[in-house]
Amino acid sequence: MSKFVDRPRFSCALGGALFALRALPRAIPIIHASAGCGYNLYSASNSGAGYLGGGYCGGTGWSSTNVVEREIVFGGTARLEEQIRSTLELIDGDLFVVVTGCMVEMIGDDVKSVVADFEDGDIPVVAVPTPSFKGNSYDGYDMLLEGLFKSYVTKGLAKRAGTVNLLGLVPGQDAFYKGNLTEIKRLLGLLGLRVNTFFGEGETLENLKGSSEASINIVLSDVYGIKAARVFEEIHGTPYVSLPLPVGSDQTASFLRDVAKALNVPEHRVESLIKDEEARYYDYIERISDIYNDVDLQRYAIVVGDLNYAPSVSRFIADELGWLPRLTVITDDIDEESAHVIEKRFTGWESEIYPIVKFDTDTSAIQHYLPEAWTQGGNERYYDGFSPAFLIGSVFERDLAAKLGIPLLTLSYPLTNRVVLNQTYAGYNGGLALTADLITALIAGR
Repeated sequence: MSKFVDRPRFSCALGGALFALRALPRAIPIIHASAGCGYNLYSASNSGAGYLGGGYCGGTGWSSTNVVEREIVFGGTARLEEQIRSTLELIDGDLFVVVTGCMVEMIGDDVKSVVADFEDGDIPVVAVPTPSFKGNSYDGYDMLLEGLFKSYVTKGLAKRAGTVNLLGLVPGQDAFYKGNLTEIKRLLGLLGLRVNTFFGEGETLENLKGSSEASINIVLSDVYGIKAARVFEEIHGTPYVSLPLPVGSDQTASFLRDVAKALNVPEHRVESLIKDEEARYYDYIERISDIYNDVDLQRYAIVVGDLNYAPSVSRFIADELGWLPRLTVITDDIDEESAHVIEKRFTGWESEIYPIVKFDTDTSAIQHYLPEAWTQGGNERYYDGFSPAFLIGSVFERDLAAKLGIPLLTLSYPLTNRVVLNQTYAGYNGGLALTADLITALIAGR
């Protein structure tokens, strides 16, 4: 939707596929692309995603054909066949996935025919075309899942009541994907559901292979994972429901009720769970109520991030923290239809306090929206400036936060200033974590 991309917050489609494969246990990517692609994408995913690391046989150890001028001129299929054979011989994995870059797709290498020669082997090898000219890393996530759903997931399994798959959180692009999936799986498990997250804690390739047993797919996004869910439904007959990533108590309660309705979970079970979780949640929130009120920690806020986080975080700070979000900028490169879907997330808030919403991939343009969201001297309490305020975004917002003289919490890609392990911003635990991080930033100088 934007005029250009300044300081992109995503990589290419190949990068998205590699981020996701890094998160699949014992899945080994074989990169068929130009020399340097694999290392550059590893560098982007490692630091940008809170120092994600290379994973098992990943990062600088990725298998790659590293095609050069010779293959570009005469074709790279022979080089790919050689690389697949050596990778199968040297690397201990349970699934090998050939992913492709721009150059080999442009010259027309028939990757699938090469991979077909390995179909009768003991270890599965599949091919997933992921050229960058077909999208960014979010698209690469969908491309990878579509390919695996077609070629790897077992067809014809009987549906298993109460089994669900989670889609929509893109490993690497969401630095907190693993913690988020763990929290959502915990909550759904308390509802009595069996949950496949594919990329979360304790997952195996068997969970992915047998995922066609699921009675429904839950997509934790309005856009990402939808294409893959449609392919899954077409091939395996599993319907899907799209729900926003829940942050905090109110959103999570709504999420659980929606899931329960879709799966015919008894109302008393879901309400009992919500009651127990809210009791625990507000027991912790009560701890910071004194300092919040005594020193007036309410803030105006700017939220900058992807379409999964920005609406949910904006709603959380308005409805639960009582802050005043004035501007939300969604930085994903999406079409108008998707933008209209996202805009609907900025309605029906309990606080009835809504920010101005903008869609822009141009990082330098964000500061120019502020005068529209904040008019100096416009009969606001703090006449002379946008203060006291807070900025929630990525490391790209450091200059803007410094210019405004306000604190910054980074939670969207890229975040090179944080190490991310099992942190979550989803669900009840995520709401507590986000509250703690925001308040900590305000009192850190004491």
